[in-house]
Amino acid sequence: MISVSYLKSVYDFEKTINLLDDIKGINYIHLDLMDGKYVSENNIDIIKIKGGFKNISKPKDIHLMVSNPLLYINDLKEIKPDIITFHPDAVDDPMKVINTIKELDIKVGIAINYDVDVEDYEKLYKYADNILIMSVQAGYGGQEFKKDVISKIEYFTNLKDDGEEFLLEIDGGINADIYHKLQKYPIDIFVIGAYICTNENFERPLKKILN
Repeated sequence: MISVSYLKSVYDFEKTINLLDDIKGINYIHLDLMDGKYVSENNIDIIKIKGGFKNISKPKDIHLMVSNPLLYINDLKEIKPDIITFHPDAVDDPMKVINTIKELDIKVGIAINYDVDVEDYEKLYKYADNILIMSVQAGYGGQEFKKDVISKIEYFTNLKDDGEEFLLEIDGGINADIYHKLQKYPIDIFVIGAYICTNENFERPLKKILN
């Protein structure tokens, strides 16, 4: 499945998400939301998000790059997200965040930065519906895919092979070439941003991915 991030686009926020909503082959719209604390960028505008996504029909895949996810979850539930993903290294009590999201009947995702040891949070994975592997530094669009993240992909591949049930998602630097090279792994969701949204015709690079 393809989840497209609008973080870096040739068009403004509303035009970008409306174009993405109309394109077949895109399964999710990916919301990269940042608070200027966990990462240096800050783009959280709840009123703008609620207004922009009011009539968007595609499932929403929210990635919170924030130091306190609990500040935003209740507001974001109004746009009816399918997944809300957070970084466990950003909070003191990851289980509280997990339970809060699950209580809203929303899938919970755990994001692992490329420079975080996957074993640090192994006790949490059984509670996750979604594991998001960052293949770039969190917080910036348009970066190149970091190849050393393959070891993390292999770690979660082994968990899936051992019977753990979760969607495996990868985010950062994905283009058509990287996408096709990663097809040998059981990755369920590919987050693709700049490769699609920095083109005036979003469907042209998407066809290279899907063909």
